Amino acid sequence: MTDPMPGLTGPRARHGSTLGQPLTRRDGVLKVTGAARYAADNHPPGMLYAVLAVSRVARGRVTFLDVEAARAVPGVVEVMTHANAPRLATDPDEKTNPFAFRLNVLQSDRVRFPNQPIAVVIAETLEAATEGAERLAPRFDEEPARAALDDGEVFTPAVVGAGSPADVAHGEVEAGLGAASHRVEATYDTPAQYHNTMETHAVVAAWDGNRLSLDLPSQALAMTQMRLGQLLGIMPGDIHIRSPFLGGGFGSKAGVSGPQLLGIMAARLLGRPVKLVLSREQAFGPVGHRAPTRQTLRLGADGEGRLTALHHHTRTATSSFDDFYEAASGASHSLYASPAIRTSHDAVRLDTGTPTFMRAPGEAPGSLALECAMDEMAEACGMDPLAFRLANYAEVEPMTGRPFSSKALRECYEQGAARFGWAGRPLAPRQMRDEAGLLVGWGMGTATFPALMFQGQARAVIRADGTGLMETGAHDMGQGAWTALAQVAADGLGLPIDAVEFRAGSSDLPDAGIAGGSAHMATAGMAVHEAAAAAIARLADLATGDERSPLFGAGNAGVVARDGRLVRRDDESRHESYADILARAGVAEIEGRGRAARDPAAGADYAMHAHGAVFAEVKVDPELGQIRATRLVGAFAVGRVINPRLVQSQLYGGMIWGLSFALHEKAVVDRRSGRVMNANLGEYHVPVNADVPPMEAILVEEHDPYVNALGIKGVGEIGITGSAGAIANAVRHATGTRVRSFPIGLADLLA
Repeated sequence: MTDPMPGLTGPRARHGSTLGQPLTRRDGVLKVTGAARYAADNHPPGMLYAVLAVSRVARGRVTFLDVEAARAVPGVVEVMTHANAPRLATDPDEKTNPFAFRLNVLQSDRVRFPNQPIAVVIAETLEAATEGAERLAPRFDEEPARAALDDGEVFTPAVVGAGSPADVAHGEVEAGLGAASHRVEATYDTPAQYHNTMETHAVVAAWDGNRLSLDLPSQALAMTQMRLGQLLGIMPGDIHIRSPFLGGGFGSKAGVSGPQLLGIMAARLLGRPVKLVLSREQAFGPVGHRAPTRQTLRLGADGEGRLTALHHHTRTATSSFDDFYEAASGASHSLYASPAIRTSHDAVRLDTGTPTFMRAPGEAPGSLALECAMDEMAEACGMDPLAFRLANYAEVEPMTGRPFSSKALRECYEQGAARFGWAGRPLAPRQMRDEAGLLVGWGMGTATFPALMFQGQARAVIRADGTGLMETGAHDMGQGAWTALAQVAADGLGLPIDAVEFRAGSSDLPDAGIAGGSAHMATAGMAVHEAAAAAIARLADLATGDERSPLFGAGNAGVVARDGRLVRRDDESRHESYADILARAGVAEIEGRGRAARDPAAGADYAMHAHGAVFAEVKVDPELGQIRATRLVGAFAVGRVINPRLVQSQLYGGMIWGLSFALHEKAVVDRRSGRVMNANLGEYHVPVNADVPPMEAILVEEHDPYVNALGIKGVGEIGITGSAGAIANAVRHATGTRVRSFPIGLADLLA
């Protein structure tokens, strides 16, 4: 394939490794100049435009579509409905794997949620397709909608999240609560939230016989390829997906979506390339969301402030036709020491699109409730919130007793508190005001996220001219993977970073796994590292086995790769360039393949997590109830840091998301119709620049010899998990009011 990022510019590291260096993004110039090509920027010859018509009801059947009126619009080529849509090779309701969500793609007239696609209008222009969709004037046989957690019949799912048990217990919770000197029971409500990626879901599809070429944003190229092959009845290898850039994903682009499949079906129906791009409003429903939760925590503590029991129960919702359950209670598995812990879940079915993974799935709402409950218990014990957390510091994973592979949370508490000035915090609420008379509050929250790792592959090449090539089907959603992975590649190949061509973002490259779960850098990074090591090992075999080489007899372990040369460890005056080694051997290039996977023994023996502590300051107008976050300081121990600039950027993004969770973000659902009433960025509030306070993200040094050979832990989601709770706790400290329904607004403080 051709390089999808030609003309990259950026800082050039000529000597030594760039690991740990804050290089700017290699793709930055392309993005700020508009040269980066996203999925919807592609326009193959003869392309048609497709626009969805969607249901305005939550439940029922489509009884009428004015197809003739739509076809009468000049430029409209076809209207695809359930009557003429291509039949799929696999029923889209069939669960081929736990991540293959059921898709609503015009295989019947049934409506199962608001904004479900009910037709696709395909035209020569976007304007004609849009007008045609407006003229369909659908009618429905509508049934009553189930729209809220109180509307459905409660049941217990078998598993939650990515396959965790719904109910897990360690110790005797009821006995621990009965023996406690202090008890807290509180219920916290979090709303449905939507991913709202800057780039909405899109597809440009072109068929050539049974071969399919796609431009679509994807967090999981190989998994999407496999799913599409099953649905379309073709070999996955006959599907080529290009996805060099994503305008955010946050979990919603980890698999193929119904609207994307409809664009592919429209292209097959008409035999011409088709582009389909969701409008912002249409993204509220068919491409996933974070489900609402109602979490009840019961905590007990003894007279010295040590937990005797912790029970974390979550009620959540899934769709009427599929299964995904927000594993919020799992946040209590690993953070605080208690002799008795139980986490449990139940659920209801609603007439909504199926929820899915959304940035820090489970941990984001779960940690918010847990951190609020911990502050409530600290207050019941008369203790400072940080002192209470230190009194319940877990030296081993509480639920399993396994040691942590590494844990520098104490250092996070210490460094974050010192930088924030936590020692000056009064214990009682409503004790601080600023010069304008605003109430000032300080709160904190502990951050944690599992250090996950998936399976991935990479291919490294050392060329005759001494330059390198690294290929892996990695995904860059804006997190900087193009840059950080290139740093790992250059380090492993012993080359300056500008001497390594890095290719990613295409399904014809080695499978780099899924960009999710904060695991992409560990997975793809380790695959790249192993591929580079394999290429260097083969090169060393060539050199050390050749009597004409100054490296002859040194053995593979007796040489080191550095600045495009192999150098003898025992005599650095003896070295040879890659180009000379290959030229003498008459070899044009040499290749190495690498695979990444978690060591099963280490995964069984150790609990692997990243940790952090977030400290927040808010100011509240005592008369108007207006809340502003004015300061955020986070300290994070996330293993080895490949690029501190990119890591801090990710942590800032997580902290802003936590701010959004606590104070801004909520899908408002009409209980009568089930429709989201604020399905736009004017009314679905996310923080803008004016809402974001000064922030600091401290990188606490941490070495983990077990998590993987590079010592990498993920950073994409941990910043959310401490921040939302810290802000909620700061509001309590400022006002004396404990709000347990989120986001916190004016009415909560003025009631």
